[in-house]
Amino acid sequence: MGENQLDTYKVKRIKDKRNIDVVVPGSKSITNRALMLAALSQGKCRLKGVLFSDDSRAFLDCLVSLGFDVNINESEKQVIIQGENGNIPNKNACINVRSAGTAARFMTVLLAVAGGNYTLNSSEQMKKRPMEELINVLRQCGVTINCLEKEGHFPFEIHSKGIKNTKVEIDTTKSSQYASGLMMAGVINGLTVTLTGSRTKGAYIKITENLMRQFGIKYLRTDDTYVIENVGFSCSDYYIEPDMSAACYFYAMAAILKTKARVYQIHLDSMQGDVKFLKVLENLGCIVAESEEGVIIDGSQIKEYSGIDIDMSDFSDQALTMAVVAAFASTPTVIRNIGHIRGQESDRVAVIANELKKIGCDTEIIEVNGRTDVKIVPGKLHGAEIETYDDHRVAMSFSLIGLLVEGIVIKNPLCCKKTFENYFEVLDEITK
Repeated sequence: MGENQLDTYKVKRIKDKRNIDVVVPGSKSITNRALMLAALSQGKCRLKGVLFSDDSRAFLDCLVSLGFDVNINESEKQVIIQGENGNIPNKNACINVRSAGTAARFMTVLLAVAGGNYTLNSSEQMKKRPMEELINVLRQCGVTINCLEKEGHFPFEIHSKGIKNTKVEIDTTKSSQYASGLMMAGVINGLTVTLTGSRTKGAYIKITENLMRQFGIKYLRTDDTYVIENVGFSCSDYYIEPDMSAACYFYAMAAILKTKARVYQIHLDSMQGDVKFLKVLENLGCIVAESEEGVIIDGSQIKEYSGIDIDMSDFSDQALTMAVVAAFASTPTVIRNIGHIRGQESDRVAVIANELKKIGCDTEIIEVNGRTDVKIVPGKLHGAEIETYDDHRVAMSFSLIGLLVEGIVIKNPLCCKKTFENYFEVLDEITK
């Protein structure tokens, strides 16, 4: 990363107007769903545009440990998986999901539904993240799960002869990944999955629906209940969209730098929920334009933008990005309904408050009627060392501040390897 050290990254200020053109990796959310569905399918499935990062490599390593025939070509961004029609080749495996939330939740469901005897390990970070609701639902379905350290958390053993229930109910409030895992694994024996909680129609549920349909899984949805058929399916080739979450950091630059930003092969018809962030930028005064090469966000006509009041419950991966954009607004911003991001790689609500205060922004966490909001009051911004809490989204979002404010230093920039391992190299190219 240029002259920057591996343990810290000093962001270079941009002092002139320049257009931004970048390529981002494939979508993490789509990649890990596609890996699971390819393994569940019949026959070979070629995945193109695959994201290679810590999270996706963790998922791939789990599949290899489970005995799947996996051919990986990182230079071509391609993976070929021999699907086993809902079977697990090695039913006595030990896997490590590391810090990958999707691998943690999807693998837990897959192994419980398919049956076998497994040990599931994880990173220290993942041990802190919630699993209790999913574990309890699977236990109610006749699966034996023995937590090896703290009850309701990784690591644990699964001993299963398949799930005895044909109907399950799962709460989406803390994590919609539980529901997505059950919906995809439901094809193994056929399953009726009813979603409850606050995010039954959330963006990530819609991604799961889209992939199931594209892979050829038959299901019927009535309100918040999915009836998934036990019918074999196949998909010989599948292309993974570029990561909208990653693209949004560069699109945010268009607003704060008042310039144009284009991310190649990102399009407005993306199935990813973070596409909603582009509408937010439009409301701040940016022009959003579709082109054959990719969406362009034009903030060059903005003189200043006001703060906004926004519910981000359905695209909360951009809450940190929005908080940084809010720091450069002319009036306060309120980000609403983001309590669930307290249980992600870090307590992202606390991070917004702590790290923005370091650079001169007043912040207030508002807890009301079971909802968590954050108010951000712009101030005179100054340099600071940003603690990233081993959270990739903290590192990437807070790096944006240093494009305008001298002296922003990002600690542990390599945490970006989770989803976007060359992010700071791309930033080097933009700022040189």
